[in-house]
Amino acid sequence: MSLKKGQECTLTIEGAAFKGKGVGKIDGMAVFVNGTMPGDTVRGRIIKRKKNYREAKLLEILEPSPDRIDPKCQHAKVCGGCSWQHVPYQKQLEYKTQQVTDHIRRIGKLDTPVHPAIGSDNSFYYRNKMEYSISTRRWLTEEEVRSDEFVDDSAFAAGLHAPGRFDKILNLNECHLQRSESFEILQFVKNYCIEQGIEPFNIMEKEGFLRHVMIRTSYHTDDFMVNLVTFRDEPETIQKLSDALLKAFPVITTIVNNVNDQHNPTAVGRYEKVIFGPGFIVDKIGDFEFKIHPNAFFQTNTHQAERLYDVARNFADLQDGEIVYDLYCGVGTLSLYMSQKASKVLGIELVDVAVENAKFNAKENGVENVSFIRGDMKDVFTQDMVDEFGAPDVLITDPPRAGMHPDVVARLCVLKVPKMVYVSCDSSTMARDLQNLSEVYDVLEVQPVDMFPQTYHVEAVAKLRLKSIKN
Repeated sequence: MSLKKGQECTLTIEGAAFKGKGVGKIDGMAVFVNGTMPGDTVRGRIIKRKKNYREAKLLEILEPSPDRIDPKCQHAKVCGGCSWQHVPYQKQLEYKTQQVTDHIRRIGKLDTPVHPAIGSDNSFYYRNKMEYSISTRRWLTEEEVRSDEFVDDSAFAAGLHAPGRFDKILNLNECHLQRSESFEILQFVKNYCIEQGIEPFNIMEKEGFLRHVMIRTSYHTDDFMVNLVTFRDEPETIQKLSDALLKAFPVITTIVNNVNDQHNPTAVGRYEKVIFGPGFIVDKIGDFEFKIHPNAFFQTNTHQAERLYDVARNFADLQDGEIVYDLYCGVGTLSLYMSQKASKVLGIELVDVAVENAKFNAKENGVENVSFIRGDMKDVFTQDMVDEFGAPDVLITDPPRAGMHPDVVARLCVLKVPKMVYVSCDSSTMARDLQNLSEVYDVLEVQPVDMFPQTYHVEAVAKLRLKSIKN
């Protein structure tokens, strides 16, 4: 069977593939279908034709998998936030473990043990940050698109971007990613703006007022932030909205107004005004406390971040007096986590503001044995740097999704650090890097950690040792 584009087909889903797609086979050809899970028999239409595989759009579930469950949220089929709600959480963990194992075996060419993924205590309501978008352009459902009657897509839409669309907002009627007050606040702001005639932002015409409602909460304290992102600075309008919010939601501890009068779609304002409270929230990871400002980076699932860092610290097996390098250190949370036993920690990061935040976090926590430098890893990670700061006994690397630059991998193979820990948000690129590092290092074990339940994303931590050192 040639399986041409546009052709309909029937197949049974046999496995969970990368990016959460189900995969089945027709005459030996792999066919990937979004929104499916192992055990489903489905009807689909081929939408992408490649040499070694096809992709199909799900048209109908002919026979559901015995494991399939009803999604908690009505938007699960169209919203990109929770694409695995039809999969029981224990099965999600199994599929994530399988995904990491497959990458380690197939891409990394390694037989390293992969432990079962560490699950989250809360499979819903786990996010400490939600960034809702406001728009005049509403995403239409398939039923509305097929309707014979005219359907107006212009409205006050408040929710999340429809998958793959920068200009269309999925208007939410519910959301279970953050604590319940989060969605209630979004609905309150939407209704208030409609009643008061406050216009949503029109991204095509570059006009309107309200652009985003960002909500940040603390796992370890009662702090609760609302960040109202607007296209213009209108102090009286924002003050009245803030007063209404505080009256309706006493849980709020700070309100901030970011003014983004540029044409970019981000929730980061060109400037920021604190309307109520301190302008930040406070949370903890382990023994360390962090002041989190509206646009600062902080791990989205606080409790699971602690578990991830515990795994990394255990794999590092830190001994008193050892020197630690933390590559791609971000705002220094993992650097601080490693600092308690190390004689000194050096964090290296490309982004200017992240380095400044890292230095601030170290100072706020009274940590004096951690230093941070800014630079591109492939440029600054040199012998001169090692000579200046001392040869590392332990190296932590937590690169972006693309993995490490080949020059950095090559440098690590020359440097021969006794102990290494690789933290990854993409196990396929980690597996690629581990294969190259395995010429010099033994990859002893890999531990997946689920930071994002109801999605296909999974973090993984690998424990490496120099080949001459067995541990």
